[in-house]
Parts: sequence; C-alpha cells; structure tokens
Amino acid sequence: MERLGGRIALVTGASRGIGRGIARRLALEGAAVAVNFRSDQEGAELVVREITEAGGTAISAQGDVAVAEDVSRLVDTVTKQLGGLHILVNNAGVASDMLTVRLSEAEWDRVLDTDLKGAFLTTKVALRPMMRQRYGRIINIASVVAFTGNAGQSSYAAAKAGLVGLTKSVAREVATRGITANVVAPGLIDTAMTESLSEEIRTWMLDQVPMERAGSVEDVAAAVAFLASVEASYITGHVLKVDGGMVMV
Repeated sequence: MERLGGRIALVTGASRGIGRGIARRLALEGAAVAVNFRSDQEGAELVVREITEAGGTAISAQGDVAVAEDVSRLVDTVTKQLGGLHILVNNAGVASDMLTVRLSEAEWDRVLDTDLKGAFLTTKVALRPMMRQRYGRIINIASVVAFTGNAGQSSYAAAKAGLVGLTKSVAREVATRGITANVVAPGLIDTAMTESLSEEIRTWMLDQVPMERAGSVEDVAAAVAFLASVEASYITGHVLKVDGGMVMV
C-alpha cells in the first residue's frame, strides 16, 4: 500500500545504515526521496539505484547539515528537482565516544553541530515550503540514550536530548499549520556501527532489552513511515521508542 504516494521526502545522512533503510522504506510507500549525504557519494548513489530499480523515484543530494549555506542549497535542490518537500527526516549524526574528562571541545562541537544544530538548520529551512502548503512531517532520529545517558557518550546523549526538546518546541509552533514534528528514538539496532561492538558490550546491552534481541533497520524505518503518513496526523510532539522495551519511561 502506497501511503505516501505523491509526497516528497528528504532524508539526511541516508547513504548507509538507518538512513538508508528509511529512504528505501519511504520510497516503497510511494514517496519520491532525496538521499542526502555529506561525503559518501558512492553510498548515496547506491541507495538511489536500489530505489529506482525497485520502481521508485529518488535523487542524491550532497550537503553538510552543520553548514547553513549547504542546508539552504540542499532544500532548494530537493524542491526544484522533485517539485516540493513534504517529509523531512533528520537522521544525519556522528558520535565521539569517550569519557567526558577526555572529550575535547572540538569533538563536543563536532557532535552537537551535526546531531543537533544540523537538525535545527534543516528544520528551519524545510518549514518554509511546509508552512506555505500547510502540510508537513518532521521526524527526528534521536536515541534512547537521550533518556538514560551513557558512559562515554556525553556529547551524543546531550545532542539527542536536545533534539527531543527541539522537536517538541517545533511541534507546538506549527501545529495549526498542518505540520507535525515527532521523534523516533532507536535502542540497540543491528547496523555496521553496532557490529563493531565487543561481544562483552553487546551482551551487556542485550541484557537491558526485555525482548532479548537487537532491532533491525527496518523496525526503525517502519516507525518513521507511520509518522510520515496521514494515519499519524493527530500525533505531534511525540517520542516513539523503537527499543524492544529497553527504556520504559
């Protein structure tokens, strides 16, 4: 069922991992998708090929979400090439895992600039066409560490917690314009990043999950597709955890 037929989506950081899965799922649901990347052009073009070969519509769109000029160019490219913008998924993110006492100011800034400021910049620009058309879906990809914290991830947890606050504020500001803003907060998800975890750390994390298994990229993508659809038109300012019960708050 093409719940998103006629919609145009921009997914940031979509050349791999969760972003790739989200782009593919939105296209499967009928949306035309802009696959954003900062430096992984090959990965982004692969995602575009996967979508188009399956009968969907997609373009690759380069831009660093932490740079305001890039964001303006990125949204302009999407609206001109695809004809508008209805769905924004702020997925681009980086991490710098180390204890706070060892974390440099430069690394703190790098994480906050991409994970939080990037979402602010992209949302700000994307809201312009959304407000004109009185329709939009903003979906920000956070993490359960926004609620629990995690040793060695103070910058990442701070950025993701800030993303929750940003989303709720935006949701209140644009609720009367037909625009919703929500958060999807994944827990332990099988990606290339989590595959690099040591067996000890992975076992410890799985012990926190009542379902006793990691989630998949498709689990996260399905949640995003729902929030992007008309079926979620009365849901805004919400945090949807996709974590197998890891964090029940």
